[in-house]
Amino acid sequence: MIREIDVREEQRISELLEQFKDSAFNARRLGEAASIFKEMVEKNSFIFLTLAGAMIPAGMRRIVSGMLEKGFVHSLVTTGANVTHEIAEALGFRHQKGSERVDDVELSRKNVNRIYDVFVSNEAFEKVEEFTSKIFENLSGTYGSYELMWEIGKNLPEDSFLKIAYEKKTPIFVPTIHDSILGLHLYIYGKDLIIDLKKDIGKILDLCFEKKPIGVCIVGGGVPKNFTLQAMLLGEGFDYAIQITTDSPQFGGLSGATLEEAKSWCKLKENAKVVTVYCDATIALPLIYSYLLDSKLLK
Repeated sequence: MIREIDVREEQRISELLEQFKDSAFNARRLGEAASIFKEMVEKNSFIFLTLAGAMIPAGMRRIVSGMLEKGFVHSLVTTGANVTHEIAEALGFRHQKGSERVDDVELSRKNVNRIYDVFVSNEAFEKVEEFTSKIFENLSGTYGSYELMWEIGKNLPEDSFLKIAYEKKTPIFVPTIHDSILGLHLYIYGKDLIIDLKKDIGKILDLCFEKKPIGVCIVGGGVPKNFTLQAMLLGEGFDYAIQITTDSPQFGGLSGATLEEAKSWCKLKENAKVVTVYCDATIALPLIYSYLLDSKLLK
């Protein structure tokens, strides 16, 4: 039955999300997502996190780094844009609170870029270019995108999730690296550097054949979602899947496609535990991460 949500003083986030499971609509879905994620960790699953959208500019970088560092996530699949903004943050250039109600032409004259209600200066990207150019100019040969992320990460401060991935040898896949400012830098400075996407495919397929349960938390959809799910066309299917999206399925877009639809492609097992949370990921992801921390899952 539906239970009334009882909010009390000094209540832990995990206690609130446990109550969500007995409520309705997306509160229930969020509670179920937290519970499924907890089970993935408890079952020693290999867990993918996929990130589309401007998650790093929106302030999610410590959530990502925390999940990697604490072993809640074992591989990250993301966009070149999120990596570019992560490098900027790691180099000390902060994204600023802005507004969507602004004169964008005036912003451009002030060398400021807008991501909805977030501002970031052109100077940040100039420093990213200065930083990456030195790395790319000194690399030659063939790299998977995950290997390139390790090369970048080893030159960044300890608080960067790219640094954490390098130290733990956690693969970060960037299947759309060319669709970003980072891709432009690769073209300009990586004259002797070749990104081989076949290496990425081979690596993610190896991970999908781990002899343990396999799960995925999908944030936003897009190419990171499909790149990860499609690997299971050659595997046995994911055991767990969580999706956090604001897109609807009836328009036919990938980011709104249901996880049940993925079962028709055998990307998920028939009995896979799945839930889609229709919510802004900047709300849902921190709550799920807090739930995991509250649940004392650290080893």
